Amino acid sequence: MFTIEMAYARMREMQDQANRARVHLPAIEQRRAAKKHAARAKKR
Repeated sequence: MFTIEMAYARMREMQDQANRARVHLPAIEQRRAAKKHAARAKKR
């Protein structure tokens, strides 16, 4: 049985993992990724 609490806990784990992965990126790479994402969002 998969409860809402379990789903929320899993979501938090995934978010923490993503945040840790992001910390290892240099600031320049983060800016490039943000610009790429912003450009992609504008095309829609």
